[in-house]
Amino acid sequence: MLNSLPNLLTISRILAIPAICAAFYLPGSWSAWLPLGLFAAAGITDWFDGYLARKWGQMSDLGRFLDPVADKLLVCAVIMMLIAFERIDKISLLAAVVIMCREITVTGLREFLAELRVKVPVSQLAKWKTTVQLIALGFLIVGHYGPGWLPVRMIGEVMLWVAALLTLYTGWDYLITGLRHMAADPRPAPEAKPKTEKTDKETGPQTGAPA
Repeated sequence: MLNSLPNLLTISRILAIPAICAAFYLPGSWSAWLPLGLFAAAGITDWFDGYLARKWGQMSDLGRFLDPVADKLLVCAVIMMLIAFERIDKISLLAAVVIMCREITVTGLREFLAELRVKVPVSQLAKWKTTVQLIALGFLIVGHYGPGWLPVRMIGEVMLWVAALLTLYTGWDYLITGLRHMAADPRPAPEAKPKTEKTDKETGPQTGAPA
């Protein structure tokens, strides 16, 4: 299923990350509008890959694994670039830290639950969280290069805090699910090998005391 269009769209989102990061180093307003265009295109693929996979019946385990990974890589990479180019103030940086910590925690929980063959579907609220998060990052990418009549950076920071609150709420659901399965520990314990008595043939002939 690697060559299916939905999975190719997901992979393209990962491949777009180096281009987005490199665009931040361009001079002037190019450092805002080009990465925004690439980021927006990557965000659109996030909707299309899921839509096409459901419509064409091409949903696969690979797609379910790659899609959230691509989203997290994209979000974390953009946040790091925004920090590096000082497009997030020190207060809103806390919201970015919350988002990144949540992404790492959820990735670990998903890996643990996958070992137990427990599937955690993405909730509708989590999808809204992702949408708000992507829009907030888009505004912050533009920053002060936006039109003077529109408080672009402030809008981005407010939406980033909204995304951080949604992140905490949805992350808590994942954490509770993970802790519940940890407490249950449904994995079977390894069977102990039965002890067998050694026969005279295995131990060799019994000898008397050495001379």
